Amino acid sequence: MRFVRKGLKAGLVSWLLFLIVWQLVAMNSNPDYFPTPIQTLKGAVELLTDNSLISYVLISFKRVVLGWLLGSLLGIPAGLLIGRFKWLRELVEPYLNFFRFIPALAFITLFILWFGIGEPSKVILIMYATLFIVILNTAAGVVNVEDDKIRSARSLGASERQILIHVIIPAVVPAFFNGVRLAMGNSFMAIVGAEMIAANEGVGYLIWTSRLYSKTDWIFVGLLLLGLMGFAGDQLLRWMGKTTLGRYGIAKETRFGK
Repeated sequence: MRFVRKGLKAGLVSWLLFLIVWQLVAMNSNPDYFPTPIQTLKGAVELLTDNSLISYVLISFKRVVLGWLLGSLLGIPAGLLIGRFKWLRELVEPYLNFFRFIPALAFITLFILWFGIGEPSKVILIMYATLFIVILNTAAGVVNVEDDKIRSARSLGASERQILIHVIIPAVVPAFFNGVRLAMGNSFMAIVGAEMIAANEGVGYLIWTSRLYSKTDWIFVGLLLLGLMGFAGDQLLRWMGKTTLGRYGIAKETRFGK
């Protein structure tokens, strides 16, 4: 029983159930359309033999990280300012609520025309997919900071800069980490679309071109790789969030990823 509990906590039981269900569904399906886990593993080995698989993973991950970092680095200070100053929030809120409903994939053609078919268009597309989620979550965190904390700090002679650094930013950390985690999911969606349309390498390109060879197992390999990359990035952010919140001394019940 203790072993099962440890397996549940570590996620091993969940992955085992996933593989069992996958195998059962595949056994009752056409292998050309729904390969088994073993067939998918063989497809991964085929791709590893010419080193294309590792190359595609590294290329896609680099694009995602660059675009996500740029979007986060722009979104965090923008969210702090928008949340802190009511007049600025009222000015830009209509734009935020307009553009956040336009998916990044809708801009692929325009970004290729504006920035070329190379890396800049893909990175900027991912940055766009990241930006609004980070801005909105950060701004919401600033708005929800208790007024009593700000008034107390001001009554003790704290400047606006000190209030921002010592009161607002620590209170906004949970919202910030939630925002960047959600934004990473959008980043992976954006890179797949970009690599399917305007790339000759990457995991999205692998998924798109596999259809030409009727290699469904390669498509499954690409899907699993995207999930694993996203899962690894999310777990890293979750750990960073817990560590950061611990340093700020935020109450356990409000911690990130409790």
